[in-house]
Amino acid sequence: MITIAVANQKGGVGKTTSAINLATALAATGMRVLLVDLDPQGNASTGLGIGQSQRIKSSYDVLVGEATIDQAVVQSRVPRLDVIPATVDLSGAEIELVEFEARTHRLDRAMQAATGHWDIALIDCPPSLGLLTINAMVAADSLLVPLQCEFFALEGLSQLLSTVERIRQRFNPGLSILGVALTMYDRRNRLTDQVSADVRAVLGKVVFETVIPRNVRLSEAPSHGLPALIYDHRCSGSQAYIALAREMIGRLPVAAQAAA
Repeated sequence: MITIAVANQKGGVGKTTSAINLATALAATGMRVLLVDLDPQGNASTGLGIGQSQRIKSSYDVLVGEATIDQAVVQSRVPRLDVIPATVDLSGAEIELVEFEARTHRLDRAMQAATGHWDIALIDCPPSLGLLTINAMVAADSLLVPLQCEFFALEGLSQLLSTVERIRQRFNPGLSILGVALTMYDRRNRLTDQVSADVRAVLGKVVFETVIPRNVRLSEAPSHGLPALIYDHRCSGSQAYIALAREMIGRLPVAAQAAA
């Protein structure tokens, strides 16, 4: 199983929207996909139609050792897409994990012990660089960074890259950056083009060619408990995520490409 953390310490960059729709697009290719909701807000769970009554076990229980990945998994409405949901209990996990041995490796150990057969796992991280995100980075093979096309996003990116380097040095030397995905792209806004050009000038081919546009259907879909790809697969946002998933698969190891 290839594990990808979807992370950015800045909120409102389209991180959860990207996790939901990329997971759906990957499942549509035939891959068996696991989405781990590690954000206390639980938006990825809600966006995939996982109600509170279905969240009997959650990612919190997995982190504190009260449930295994296999016990916490819930089937979503999307074929071949399973979810480890999040509950509000996760909001206190940052403090509780401090008391645990190997607190940075809790998720990694749980993922390693999972017996479920998935080809790829996406971890939707909270908008911070605390213990939850560190657990995700330690467990991950690579990192996908959604980046909103605005000036302040560039400042946050440098902080994130510094954290990634520290994680490599201390915990996970194999962690790589799969790519940076530009989100909320508005062609009518000249600043959007400038930010896009600046990011590409600094990071080069690390930045995906596909950009995710501002699109109202992407915002509407979660209220229906559906990924945009199912809610309206013809909209520009859905088509962009399909293209991004295709580009993403091209960067995965050969074995994962074969599964797709």
